[in-house]
Amino acid sequence: MTCWALLLHFYQPPTQTHDVLVKVAEESYRPLIAVLRAHANARVAVNLQGVLTDLLLEHGLGDVVAGLRELAEAGRVEFVGSGKYHPILPLIPEAERKRQIQENARTNRAALGRAWNPRGFFPPEMCYSREILPAINASGHEWLIVSGVACPVEWPTDVVCRVPVNGNHLRVLFRDDIRSNRISFRETNPEAFLRDLAGVGGSKDAYVVTAMDAETYGHHIRDWEREFLGATLELLAANGSGVQMVFPSELLELFPDGPVIEPYASSWSTSRDDLAAHNPFPLWKSPGNRLHELQWEYVDHCLDLVAVARRYATTPEAKEFAAAAYERLGPALHSCQFWWASRRPMWSIPMIYRGFLLLNQVATYAAHAVAVGDASEPVKQEARWRLAAANETRLELERELIGSRAP
Repeated sequence: MTCWALLLHFYQPPTQTHDVLVKVAEESYRPLIAVLRAHANARVAVNLQGVLTDLLLEHGLGDVVAGLRELAEAGRVEFVGSGKYHPILPLIPEAERKRQIQENARTNRAALGRAWNPRGFFPPEMCYSREILPAINASGHEWLIVSGVACPVEWPTDVVCRVPVNGNHLRVLFRDDIRSNRISFRETNPEAFLRDLAGVGGSKDAYVVTAMDAETYGHHIRDWEREFLGATLELLAANGSGVQMVFPSELLELFPDGPVIEPYASSWSTSRDDLAAHNPFPLWKSPGNRLHELQWEYVDHCLDLVAVARRYATTPEAKEFAAAAYERLGPALHSCQFWWASRRPMWSIPMIYRGFLLLNQVATYAAHAVAVGDASEPVKQEARWRLAAANETRLELERELIGSRAP
């Protein structure tokens, strides 16, 4: 018997427009929910990014949140944790990692109630490095999912590998990149997919984990939620395939612990060539990508200014602007602005600039908080220098955008 675990990643950036959000909900989210409602044998892990939860509720699409909650209460969905605004966790400070994980849980707990009880964790874009483990472990998660390219040992199909963290172990589930991409790019069909899964373990029990964007179904590939997922669930219900659908968390009970390992720093968009080139996060911080360099340089300025603003915010006005800067820092760290600057082949000046404007607001509010606070003059002068450096970075980034052509 082969156990198949499926994870769907629901996400839209904080800069998403109303019309696109409505389109995605209509084409993908609602049809997916309908398919899962129609099949009692469905067992799907869902990463509902907290920022999307907020967006759906704010834009009159709360039926999507309610539908996922009902599916969890019916035993067809298990939720997993993440970082609220979809940041690249290895590239942000530890304090921000912890805050994003906590805010994601707070947002989804308020919207989903008792249905929110995540055992697993989805790092945004499956961006992994060992530095993210303490924050995940501290938040109480038992396992995390990473890309198959991160696997440093013989491919596990009958044991669950572990990673050490603070005297504890987190279980690691590796996404089967090849099988996941066959689904995502419509390179398989239900019959072929299940035949392939049935042969994974030979005569032994085995497991396979697939994961992809929820938007794959219906938005990226029209009717794929019915033609693939719905049809696959119907074949599974016939009980003749040698495949059983399970939640990822169930794999921890169904299969024994495997070796303690150290996965490679990587993402679900990282290739073997990227690993060889020491480029683990190519779509978000790639060596030689000048826009990425400028974006992260500006992020560093923002982080420094916010830290100083919060440290010295003692007057009412300073507290107000320091709090506003800190509140906006979370969404300003979302991953999409870097992804759209990657040129592999993604490229969008509007999406890059929308993300930058969030960062610019953070820097401006934080600098004002320092200026009107009661910090010493040397501290204020250093903050002015930092803001001046940030403005130079902004000008260079804008020049890069103005002179850039689509790849």
